Amino acid sequence: MFLQQNNHFKKSIMDINDFIKNFADQFDETPLEQFSSSTNFRDIDEWDSLTSLSIIAMVDEEYGVKLTGEDFRNSNTIEDIFNLVSSRV
Repeated sequence: MFLQQNNHFKKSIMDINDFIKNFADQFDETPLEQFSSSTNFRDIDEWDSLTSLSIIAMVDEEYGVKLTGEDFRNSNTIEDIFNLVSSRV
């Protein structure tokens, strides 16, 4: 029972702006101002497979959610990834 309540609490406090910042932190050269919920992450010059692995690790560490390569293939924007993570928290 506590685990369900804890997951509900985590879900309710998850914020898209915090997620965008955490997402942007995985990029070394792209300024935070270039990231928004509607950003197509594949259009970012720095985007590559290593960045996707960094984001997978960040999501696991920060939110306790496992993302897959298929999750990225089925997503286009940062908001798409946020919605996936939010639905699994």
